[in-house]
Amino acid sequence: MAGAEPTQELQASVAAIFEQAQTSLANHRKNCVALYKFHVSTVDKKKSKKKSGSGDQTAFIGIFLDMVSRVVAVKKGPATVDRVIKFIAQYVRFVNEKALEEKAKRQPQVPTNSISSGSADEDDTVASVFVSTILEWLVQGFVAKNKNVRYETVHLVAEMISFLGEIDEDSYLSLRESLIERSTCDKESTIRAQAVSALARLIGSEDPSELQDGEKSILDVLLDVMNSDPAPEVRRAALLHVPLTAVTLPSVLTRTRDVDAVTRKLVYASVLTPRLEHPRHLSVAQREQLVQTGLGDREPAVRLAAGKMVAAWFELVLADPVEDLPWTGDDGGIMAGLIAFLTLFDVVGPGEAVAVDALLSLAGSRADVFDVFVFSEEYWRNLTPESAVLARAFLERSLTDKREDRLESASLPVVTAFAFHIQEAYNQLLAALDDAEVARSLNDNPDDELPEDIEEELAKREVILGELLRMAVKLDYMDEIGRRKVYTVTRDMLAHPQLPPGLIDRCLDVLKEIMPTERELIRVVVEIVMDLREPEEEEGENNEQEQELTRSDITQSTLRKERSMRRAKDRQEMTAEEAASADLVDMRCLTLVISMLERVHGNFEDNSTLEGILADLIIPAVRRKEVGIREKGLVGLGLCCLIAKSIAIKSLQLFLSQIQNAPEQLKFKILQIVFDLMVMYDRQLWGREEDGQAILTFLVDTLDVEESPVVQAVLCVGLAKLLLAGLAQDPKIIKSLLLAYVSPFTANNAELRQCLSYFFSVYCYSSADNQSRLRTIFMSAFDEVTRMHDELEEDQTMISPQQFGLLVVDWTDSRKAAETATQASRRIHAELAVDILVALYDSDRRSEDQEVLCTLLGHLHLEGPLAAPLLVKLSVLLKHIQTQCAFDDQTLDKAIGRFKNRVTTQFEADLTEVDWAEYGTPEMQELYEFIGIDMPDWASEKEKAGSRPATPESPIPSKSRKGKEKAPPRRSRSKSAPAPVEDTDQDSDDAEDDEGPPPSPTPMRKVSVEPPERQPSPPPESESEQEGGGEDEEEEDARPPTPSPKPKAKKAPARRSRSKPESETEQEGGGEDEEEEDARPPTPSPKPKAKKAPARRSRSKPAPSEKPEAASDEEVKVAPKPRASRAKAPARAKRSQSKGAKRESDHSGDETPVSVPPAAAPRKSTRRSRSKNPPPPPPEEDLDSNAENDTPPLGPVTPPKNTNGRKRVRTPGAKLALPSPADKKRRKPAAAPAPAPVGTRRSSRRTPREVAPVPASDDEFGGYSES
Repeated sequence: MAGAEPTQELQASVAAIFEQAQTSLANHRKNCVALYKFHVSTVDKKKSKKKSGSGDQTAFIGIFLDMVSRVVAVKKGPATVDRVIKFIAQYVRFVNEKALEEKAKRQPQVPTNSISSGSADEDDTVASVFVSTILEWLVQGFVAKNKNVRYETVHLVAEMISFLGEIDEDSYLSLRESLIERSTCDKESTIRAQAVSALARLIGSEDPSELQDGEKSILDVLLDVMNSDPAPEVRRAALLHVPLTAVTLPSVLTRTRDVDAVTRKLVYASVLTPRLEHPRHLSVAQREQLVQTGLGDREPAVRLAAGKMVAAWFELVLADPVEDLPWTGDDGGIMAGLIAFLTLFDVVGPGEAVAVDALLSLAGSRADVFDVFVFSEEYWRNLTPESAVLARAFLERSLTDKREDRLESASLPVVTAFAFHIQEAYNQLLAALDDAEVARSLNDNPDDELPEDIEEELAKREVILGELLRMAVKLDYMDEIGRRKVYTVTRDMLAHPQLPPGLIDRCLDVLKEIMPTERELIRVVVEIVMDLREPEEEEGENNEQEQELTRSDITQSTLRKERSMRRAKDRQEMTAEEAASADLVDMRCLTLVISMLERVHGNFEDNSTLEGILADLIIPAVRRKEVGIREKGLVGLGLCCLIAKSIAIKSLQLFLSQIQNAPEQLKFKILQIVFDLMVMYDRQLWGREEDGQAILTFLVDTLDVEESPVVQAVLCVGLAKLLLAGLAQDPKIIKSLLLAYVSPFTANNAELRQCLSYFFSVYCYSSADNQSRLRTIFMSAFDEVTRMHDELEEDQTMISPQQFGLLVVDWTDSRKAAETATQASRRIHAELAVDILVALYDSDRRSEDQEVLCTLLGHLHLEGPLAAPLLVKLSVLLKHIQTQCAFDDQTLDKAIGRFKNRVTTQFEADLTEVDWAEYGTPEMQELYEFIGIDMPDWASEKEKAGSRPATPESPIPSKSRKGKEKAPPRRSRSKSAPAPVEDTDQDSDDAEDDEGPPPSPTPMRKVSVEPPERQPSPPPESESEQEGGGEDEEEEDARPPTPSPKPKAKKAPARRSRSKPESETEQEGGGEDEEEEDARPPTPSPKPKAKKAPARRSRSKPAPSEKPEAASDEEVKVAPKPRASRAKAPARAKRSQSKGAKRESDHSGDETPVSVPPAAAPRKSTRRSRSKNPPPPPPEEDLDSNAENDTPPLGPVTPPKNTNGRKRVRTPGAKLALPSPADKKRRKPAAAPAPAPVGTRRSSRRTPREVAPVPASDDEFGGYSES
């Protein structure tokens, strides 16, 4: 008991010290001293008892670890925990510092009161025991199951690792391996970040020579983490702790393109600015990359950090000694420092734009930099590329800031003096060109490169002259003498055959500025082209013409009409040398003309001189086989098309024919031209709408098969522009772009990914209609993405189907759309839910896909009020999905249950107000047949109830009543419940496939027959007007019409005859043929597991559904009449049938004559039905057997289910889409059945009906055949 009391006292004292340490960081030093005294006293007591010099720290270490264990189990967040951890690390540091101090001043004879007393070996043993024991105990916590323990132990090691002092080899290796494991394998990003911070402090202690073969060093591990870790905080931890050396610098620079904005900012603010000693330690390319990426970043914080780095570089350069310059100024060395700063970049090459951006950024952070500029005469006489760029940047910045006072104080030369400076720079360029020509003539091989010094001098002179020309555009040309001098020098430069191509644009910019009109500019360029193609012109005439061209009021009449663009000698008459020289001249003339056309905005007809350019220069270049000349010719022709619509209409076929077989660069240019023309003229380019759709389809198909990243990018950019401008609205284009965005084959195409990343956000959030178009293609795109994800190769990466689904859900969120208040925007996610539920009814869909779709349902935002038809459809699908499509996974069933409960709770009041009798429509009949149950007869119940009928039963789960819903067992989607009736049907189906059509129209399965009094209500008055009125018209008028559904619920006119009883069918003008087709026997349904996607569409559409199609085709020419007499019905039916026979047969594939109603159906109704896909026609054998059967039904027969003999297959769409009128006109030959959806398999052994061969159409590209 006596020994326990000191231990309890020690524990109480240590606990009191820890309690004080957690309150403030200010008392940590004092508490370290107090705790060290208890530590020393414990060691001294043990030493006196043992009579030895080593001492025993077990008691103190045990109490200390007890205090630490109370901290590591606390969740991250409280400030007290962080203070205690910092105190522990500081005490470890304090212990090691005290040990070193005592070791330095210890005297062997003088006893000391320290834990390091004794010999040197005893000092190391006693001082390191405490640290080693604490470290070993903490490493054990790295693998703890509790993530809080793992985090706090790694955090504590990261805090104290810099103060560990000397530890044994085993402890070091154990610590190193444990930290590498935590930094790369732990699933918590915060733990990985702390492990990286701790591991970085061990880089200096690692010897690369001691590593085993294939083992990564700590530096390699940190670089991998910095480049590839998915968590941005881990990448930032590695970035901040990796040393900045020549080895790590390339990896550090890659973080300037990190997806995380904070990481990009830290590269400039926390790594390069404080650690980089001088920018010249970087290469020129690295400096340009840093400035270009930082100043061009989309985040303002990153741009600000990059600007501060540029300002720091300027201060470092300004402090360096400056070489003697040929000019002096009283600016305090600012101009000389800026010129030295510009030498950090390659202003002669592509770094000129980056250097100007750096200058402008510097002017923004230091506004006084440009205020001290003074340009002396020596400055202009001794121009260098850097000084020329500095002068041009100063002029542009001053004009942008509207600082005319700054321009006056800088002593810029007037226009006339500036023209002489341009002339002097041009003379120096000519001298450099002569030197290059001499060097080329002295070389034995003319194709060899010029000496490096000559090339560098030529490039410098080109940059100087180009900068002066860019300054000349900004000058004030009120001085007529200076204007004429500038014009003369500029025209002489353009007429020189060896002028560098980079200066042509600069010269034309100057000419456009000083010429009064575009016509004058065109005339001057045409004259220069003539001079280049006819160099033997007399000098006197040239001088006379030059004097005339200097006048600003010269008209086109001064151009000699006897001159022509045609050469005196044809190409066939030229020698090889003459032909090569002529090609060079033509290339230069084409370049000059293209640059001129880029600056012309008037009409082609207003400038008749362009006709000669087009006929004698551009068109012959287009016909050439050389790719370079043909490319220039096509570009020039495209620019002419932009100012001449007639030429564009004639040339569109030429551009389209060149796309497929053109090289990559030429294809890139042609596609740019085509998209420019489509944006400029839209539908004026083609006469028919079908032609425009064919062109868009051709471009989409080109994108699907294109392999060049450059061409893929220009296709995506062009299609995205058309969609954003509203010039294209085909959902297929959206689907193609969506698949290109996530395809693994475009993973390395940064331009394409960046374009589409911006496009989809802007396109979807700008309009609810755009969100609806994206919603319509979601399920088909989802199946494609799933297929691509399953076929990924080892070296390919792409997002998962769930991530793809979440992207679409976010893009279709109505809360982010610009039109958030409209009902159209609120229904998007509800319609998407319907699409997903319809897809979930497919029992053959994989469980992984079902799990993803169920997850997406939980992310949908349903916002009311919804349209009643949409709400009814959603509630019906939700009610029966768990019974008709039982999920094997309970998790999926629970997810569906949660979504059902959410919909039921949110829209319960709306559903109770729905009059379900209004929705006994063919569309709802089709939906119930798709689900696999019989639709309740709400209309009959309403008639029985009287004038004030009770509200029918709602299909929502909370309002359902027993006995109202009939779901035959044979329709069950449960995999475990057998369906003997369907087995019989399948057997009969197989027999039918083998033996041909059935001999009798008797149904092979049970058909529900209802008494006449329970028949559904007839169609609304618009439909009754189409029927042959006769003597039953008054009776039909007396019936209460069924309310027509709302516009959003699309009704297929082709189904109207199926819901009518026999009495109404006989009243129609269909004659005997309609009765025969109504009596057509239903085909037995197959087994539940059979699946064939194209056949699903026809399971609920018998042959009579084709009658309204003929009526819809006829209604364009014949206006509907209120009443049609019975006598005129057959004639009208026959006429309608004869006029629409071709389209009817093309659409349905049924050659049997079908009678049509006497009057055309309302236009609104037929239009609505066209949005559904056409059903595959029934086999001809069935039609023949129906024609032979003259026995009508005994009574009103409910349309049987699965009459096509095929099992219904769930496809990703809530509604069937019939072709639009334009689609129907395009489909001249008979259309084959729709292909099966991706990821499904055939469900029936019946062979699909063969389609007659269709002759190939001549209009491959909408009337533009390839030449």
